[in-house]
Amino acid sequence: MRDNQSRPDLFEELARVGKALGNGKRLELIDLLAQGERGVVDLATTAGLTVTTTSAHLQTLKHAGLVASNRDGTTIRYRLASAGVTALYSRLLEVAAAQLADVDIAARRYLGPEDTEAIGRDELLRRVGAGEAIVVDVRPATEFSAGHIPGALSIPLDELVERLDELPAGLEVVAYCRGIYCAFSHDAVRLLNSAGRRAVRLADGILEWQVAGNPLATADDT
Repeated sequence: MRDNQSRPDLFEELARVGKALGNGKRLELIDLLAQGERGVVDLATTAGLTVTTTSAHLQTLKHAGLVASNRDGTTIRYRLASAGVTALYSRLLEVAAAQLADVDIAARRYLGPEDTEAIGRDELLRRVGAGEAIVVDVRPATEFSAGHIPGALSIPLDELVERLDELPAGLEVVAYCRGIYCAFSHDAVRLLNSAGRRAVRLADGILEWQVAGNPLATADDT
């Protein structure tokens, strides 16, 4: 027989996930972990947090089943617990953008003016397949190594100016980064355009690429 008195307990357990996601810095950590496994110090530095605060946020995420960890020597490395967590985070971004006008306002303030051309994943594949474009991953090299669009060239944003001559002449550049709210690809396209190169950006990024079921290459594949 069903125990109706346990119904509130069920929803309290479900709420653990919602509570863990209800913090902007924890969402930022999930965004970083969607790029690949990372150590606590690396996460803290990238997110602009102390190691102690980062560890506390990670424990909250771990207790909610959203992240997992393993020990690598003296370093504890964290990763998203499953592809389902990646998909949940991607869906959260979509719903928040659709339901809250303030999300778009904040995004425009962070990403800058809408002065760069964007294309979708299908168009990226078409242009590359037709030999019209080269794909450039402008995330940090460690993120590229963890997983990237097959065939992409790794040129982190802070190295782009010095490495412009590595880009084949006559080919359009399609830059991409972490996801729909990553500014690296916007900045890369502005830089490339100012240098006289034809460049566009992927409208989203590696987060949405993997959620859509597209393949990822890693450093081991090269």
